[in-house]
Amino acid sequence: MSIFEAILLTVITASTPLVIAALGELVTERSGVLNLGVEGMMIMGAVAAFAGAQMSGSPYVGIVCGIAAGALFSLLFAFLTLTLVANQVATGLALTLLGLGASGMLGEAYVSVPGIRLGEIVIPALSDIPVVGHALFSQDLIFYLSIALVVGVSWFLFRSRIGLKLRAIGDNHGSAHALGIHVIRTRYLAVMFGGACAGLAGAQLSLVYTPQWAENMSAGRGWITLALVVFASWRPWRVFGAVTILQLHAQAFGLGIPSQFLSMLPYAATIVVLIIISHNRRTTLINTPASLGKAFVPER
Repeated sequence: MSIFEAILLTVITASTPLVIAALGELVTERSGVLNLGVEGMMIMGAVAAFAGAQMSGSPYVGIVCGIAAGALFSLLFAFLTLTLVANQVATGLALTLLGLGASGMLGEAYVSVPGIRLGEIVIPALSDIPVVGHALFSQDLIFYLSIALVVGVSWFLFRSRIGLKLRAIGDNHGSAHALGIHVIRTRYLAVMFGGACAGLAGAQLSLVYTPQWAENMSAGRGWITLALVVFASWRPWRVFGAVTILQLHAQAFGLGIPSQFLSMLPYAATIVVLIIISHNRRTTLINTPASLGKAFVPER
């Protein structure tokens, strides 16, 4: 394998969980809900996927367990913020802390246990394309799902009637309610979709990226996901996560850079992106859902 193929393969593997989780959070925020608990949902998806694969012997069962864990964890957030009208920021932070603690407790029995890796699905003919064929068309199921999600979420938000209603709720929930749109129900579904995506991203971490369980293995990826959504201006096709490649391959080119500095690059890039966006406030206000982070209580 050439160095270019190795870099491309690492980019794909490292970016997949970020893309999936960011798409889920994007849909959630488009509905006018801000969920800061992506990190907690992702790590719960990772431990549930690993445990499910171990108990069943099938990584595909692990994927289903990861998705279910993320969706159920997000349902707790939705109940607290949409039904009990708790503060979304505080609840999201609490969800992250709860997820990190609960995953460490539930995954204690799986530390140092050999994982079950999700196998590759080779697409005939396309996988034989020079240079990019093996990297793009000999991948696992979760990678192909991430591509389908990018296309599907883009179509859903901007080409479907339901997507139009969801964006209307995010822009002005009062007007949407007056038009007869079920605001709370739609937001519940959007939050659960975001949780399911975060759980799938966590499953990718424990079944593909590093097929094992380690406490706090999400390593802050949930926070990077939140920044990617803002950086993408809430548009699915702009979501990416390839900046993580720097910390993995910079030393391979003979650059004398400390590993600690390379490890902090994704987080430093996140801060820089947010600073740049803050200087373009006019554009951000145009693309940001107007009711983001605001609770909605229907009239009695």
